[in-house]
Amino acid sequence: MDYYSSCELCPNLCRVDRRVAKGVCRQSDEVRIAWSGLHRGEEPPLTGEHGSGMIFFTGCPLHCPYCQNRQISGSDGMNIGLTITNEELATLMLSLEADGAATLNLVTGTHFIPSIIEALEMAKAKGFSLPVVWNSSGYERVEALKLIDKYIDIYLLDCKTLSASTASRFCGRREYASVILPLLDAVKEWHPHTDLNKMKGTLLRHLVFPGEIESTLEFLRVFASRYKDNFYLSLMTQFVPPKGDPGFPPVSEEEYDLLVDTLEALGIDDGFMQDPGDDDVLWIPDFTKDVPFPSSFADPDPYFLSLKHR
Repeated sequence: MDYYSSCELCPNLCRVDRRVAKGVCRQSDEVRIAWSGLHRGEEPPLTGEHGSGMIFFTGCPLHCPYCQNRQISGSDGMNIGLTITNEELATLMLSLEADGAATLNLVTGTHFIPSIIEALEMAKAKGFSLPVVWNSSGYERVEALKLIDKYIDIYLLDCKTLSASTASRFCGRREYASVILPLLDAVKEWHPHTDLNKMKGTLLRHLVFPGEIESTLEFLRVFASRYKDNFYLSLMTQFVPPKGDPGFPPVSEEEYDLLVDTLEALGIDDGFMQDPGDDDVLWIPDFTKDVPFPSSFADPDPYFLSLKHR
């Protein structure tokens, strides 16, 4: 089956023939990647000693107006990346393993699921054995994700919000809020237990949006009632607003204390919480460079560089 001929891989259901035109993701049926290498900025169990082996795919089903990866997601009209074959994608996976990566981390690959499956099959036939991380915005179709589920060891999913109004403001899709819970319920059914020491299960990320603390508190209540026994939580506070925009104040000390108290009250104790004092500059990559991130925690894959500069 050619899933690209009338594409329904994401909840947008644009049904574009991506062999001849671009979908809402702003990509054709040819895989495009923006960067690949070892990255030590992920949650500690995923990075190991040398880093997580990241592959950032160009394009995205969401177009969040404040996306930190806006250069590659399509949120501001940019389309940074290089086109590669499925065979080259498989070779890149093997190269990351040879680099010493702790995991293979597939970032925003939703719109390329059929190609990624083919590449994983080719890589495994040549001995690829890393745990595979599906790193996603959470804006997914259950039916499409089920295609690749058997290849995934760890789901690293965003749950950006459960509020339609917050989703409309920050996620570019009001319907995000209605998509995420059915997805999480499906992943919970497929992978009911999380053990990051064994690289199995789900790590759910939630970013605190400015001025939306009540939205975060509601998410935490739902997480506690439905998922805390199944998933780990990664609570993040590193939202970086447009430069000079006073409408996006950082998380205050009082809000941070409220979050800590809420986690304790709800009995959410498996996971990670970001310190709001972390340096924001670390979280805004520049994909025009060979190393988009500070060199202290990222190293480009040599095979990726050879593809980029061929």
